[in-house]
Amino acid sequence: MRIGELSRRTGVSVPTIKFYVREGLLPAGELTSPNQASYGETHVQRLRLIRALLDVGGLSVASIRDVIVAIDDPERPVHKVLGTAANRIVPRYNREQDAGIEEARKSVAELIAARGWTAYPDNPAGEALATALAALEDVGHGGFAEVLDTYADAAERVARADLEYVAHHVAREELVESVVVGTVLGDAIFAAMRRLAHVDASHRAFGRAT
Repeated sequence: MRIGELSRRTGVSVPTIKFYVREGLLPAGELTSPNQASYGETHVQRLRLIRALLDVGGLSVASIRDVIVAIDDPERPVHKVLGTAANRIVPRYNREQDAGIEEARKSVAELIAARGWTAYPDNPAGEALATALAALEDVGHGGFAEVLDTYADAAERVARADLEYVAHHVAREELVESVVVGTVLGDAIFAAMRRLAHVDASHRAFGRAT
């Protein structure tokens, strides 16, 4: 198909498609003449992946490029690819070093050790958790840490569900892409479902019968 049809099928404008090609997110089409290129189903799928990571996952163009490079590297282990994706979507916080953040980091390290997780406390997710815990302490809700084990139980179940979903894929490229998509979009899905559950829980706990 030509670039115009690719644009119509994916809803991505021609200038944006060309931008993605220039930025290394999308492979160039196969030249059929000096001024024409042909695109296939792989371009359709890759464009949909890019838009999902951008629009729903909230990744930057640079982060998407890093993820795609990892996906397309046949020598990189799936676990490493997943780590690349996860490290790009975890928010970074600019909190100054103080006693609060140091204490929170200790709590995160203790949680990881107690759960037996094979993860480093100083990775981006661990640092994000420590920053959140320190912020809770700052606003007088340090007691929220009491529910961390409940959160961890839920996180383990969700993580297993993510990987079980893609376990039936055989081809490496399908497996890797599915895990990455599940990691990025799964965050958005879980956050939305948690908020829906909050509405229900709030109604059951505090709502008045109507």
